[in-house]
Amino acid sequence: MVESSGSRVVLIGGGLGGALLATYLGRAGYQVELFERRPDPGQGNYVGGRSINLALSTRGIHALSQVGLHMEVLSSAIPMRGRMIHARDGSLHFQPYDKDPQRCIYSIGRAALNSTTIAAARALPNVRVHFDHRCVDVDLDRPAAKLVRLDGETLEVEGDLLIGVDGAFSTVRRAMQRLDRFNYRQDYLEHGYKELTIPPREDGGFRMEPNALHIWPRSSFMMIALPNPDASFTCTLFYPFDGPASFATLQTVDDVRDFFRREFPDAVPMMPTLVEDFYNHPTGSMMTVRCDPWHFRGKVALLGDAAHAVVPFYGQGMNASFEDVVVIDECLKRYPADRCLALAEYGAIRKPHADALANLALLNFIEMRDKTRSRSFRLYKAMDRTLHRLLPGLYTPLYTLVSFTRTPYADAVRQARRQDLTVAASAVVLAVLLLGTLLTLTRAAGAAASFALAAAFVYVAVNALRVRRRMLNRRVRLPAGLTH
Repeated sequence: MVESSGSRVVLIGGGLGGALLATYLGRAGYQVELFERRPDPGQGNYVGGRSINLALSTRGIHALSQVGLHMEVLSSAIPMRGRMIHARDGSLHFQPYDKDPQRCIYSIGRAALNSTTIAAARALPNVRVHFDHRCVDVDLDRPAAKLVRLDGETLEVEGDLLIGVDGAFSTVRRAMQRLDRFNYRQDYLEHGYKELTIPPREDGGFRMEPNALHIWPRSSFMMIALPNPDASFTCTLFYPFDGPASFATLQTVDDVRDFFRREFPDAVPMMPTLVEDFYNHPTGSMMTVRCDPWHFRGKVALLGDAAHAVVPFYGQGMNASFEDVVVIDECLKRYPADRCLALAEYGAIRKPHADALANLALLNFIEMRDKTRSRSFRLYKAMDRTLHRLLPGLYTPLYTLVSFTRTPYADAVRQARRQDLTVAASAVVLAVLLLGTLLTLTRAAGAAASFALAAAFVYVAVNALRVRRRMLNRRVRLPAGLTH
């Protein structure tokens, strides 16, 4: 069967980005046909194959607010105001995300959010949503998609514009990869992930602090836990696939129990279904996708993970996809008579920031699994918040720029680098002034001690900030356990 179309947009992928994009384009007056390979999540048969918890922050909330969905979504989300670090000895250390305790990111269920965005798209008379339709090929020139329904019937759907929002293994992108001068790269992490559960207490309450992202950092691996509205926590173990300490070594029930009792002793009593969860839940992989260009002749475009999949450690994957939706909508409205220019501008705007986010996410894995457990890191973060509090218009931590503003990702990195240079230079100037003052006040016996004090101040200030500047400047070159 062949379907033709007049003036319409065909969307391949009805996940988070695709459903929100359908809502935006439907409100803009397009005839939208959305095709999703999975069943309807609104019917209670959500099949995601990915993490069921997501972190929603300012960028994503803004995108939802433009179509009036933010309040509905936030009503079922749980605020997380910082990281709760679990040491091996069971001690806890809370690291707030921001100087303002009211600033937070939100834990939200993927299925609930997807159902909300799908419902919003379906409510528009010019949007049609089709589930159980798997895209198997794309004709870029027409443009048209070849789809297979659940009953095995094949159909082709044509439109004026076709957008691939079909994830990291995008069929639309695969068709574009056959083009001359299309650049594509994917990099898998050496770590996999496995989801586990901490259920509610017997009285229905939370077993841990609900308004925090819980992290068990163990240098080369970690476990995290995000709260759910039913008072449970979704835990995720990030562990190498292979090697002497890896998923490959956890072969028996005793292996699993011994590993968790050794590494996460405070969590084990809260995980009564640990062994069952471990063996019943698959071990997932994580990868970074980079490609270019994101469009083809004003006819085809890529959005979200199809264009720039990132690892989950900055909690920005969904937020970045939602930001793509805002930008492509703005570009299409800016150039209504020139879709080729609109898509080219969309790609030019978003691509550098997607690349910056990919690097930030990889670096944040090291921070979460290793650095968060050190006292020097906690001191550094405290200094970050202090500078932000004392110099609110001049100094904003990188995490705040990324999670609590809409500053484009690459711009946020550049701003953080400039701030560090400014603070380092200021520290040197202040140290020199302090040295001069001390030398003036202590001409004789105290001079040597004064000089040593000032020199130590210069050394600590400059070297502390140099560490962060190196992290921002360098290309991501990661130690054992990560590939790039």
